[in-house]
Amino acid sequence: MSGSLYSQASADFKRVEEAIRFIEENFKLQPSLEQMARTVHLSKYHFDRLFKRWAGISPIQFMRFMTLQYTKERLSTSRSLMESAMNAGLSGTGRLHDLFVTFEGVTPGEFKRQGDGLRITYGFCDTPFGECLLATTERGICYLGFVGAEGRSTALRELADTWPGSERVEHLASVRLIVEQIFRSDNAKIPEPINLQVKGTNFQINVWKALLTIPEGCVVSYQDIGAQIGHPKAVRAVGNAVAMNPIGYLIPCHRVIASTGKINQYRWGSARKRAMIGREAAVTAIERLNQLG
Repeated sequence: MSGSLYSQASADFKRVEEAIRFIEENFKLQPSLEQMARTVHLSKYHFDRLFKRWAGISPIQFMRFMTLQYTKERLSTSRSLMESAMNAGLSGTGRLHDLFVTFEGVTPGEFKRQGDGLRITYGFCDTPFGECLLATTERGICYLGFVGAEGRSTALRELADTWPGSERVEHLASVRLIVEQIFRSDNAKIPEPINLQVKGTNFQINVWKALLTIPEGCVVSYQDIGAQIGHPKAVRAVGNAVAMNPIGYLIPCHRVIASTGKINQYRWGSARKRAMIGREAAVTAIERLNQLG
């Protein structure tokens, strides 16, 4: 997908996000297509077309992926898939579409230096989930966050807080190439592996590694993650580690929900989390239909 198409997808997402917020607030009323369209000041025909362009399915179909019944069913199925993956010896690395993600934590000495002497290249780019800030070092991606209503300054501050001693240089061209690789929809060619460089406690890093094993289209609970890393009762600590994830989307913290099936708050907005879960569910459903067809 080219940069111009990402710009279109990002523009579409702004309206999709508004509609999802409306669905969140009025879910029990099961809003109609016309009611959803009215919230973003479009006719139901234009809204339906825009939504299908962004998600690949209709808003009504998408809303089904947000029901408690659906998320509870996915929790049960996903838990079985994760157990199978662990039994097969998969840990520490994961697969996202055709992306192979490798994971590297900083050394204790580097952790203590808080990025002092580290050169970071960053840039703002459009994605299907709105504008993002992506930052890299010579060893890999060290930050990926999304720009919310607060604007770019908040995202830059989060990057600075994560690597306070670093030298940060904006270079859009190099960052854009990586963003295109991450969000590409063309699976004809498997891209080069993407390496992540993260800074966290041993517990946080173990949680983030566990997140990488969650397959696309699946959701798991905080308890599931705790059990996977050998701390089944540390639900609150797991939740805190998930919330501190510095590399959104690639380390898929959006795939962790409450054991009740409820989709909780997200560092970059609950509507964006629902959008990611729903879009991945749609992609999985479409692939399944294509395989059957």
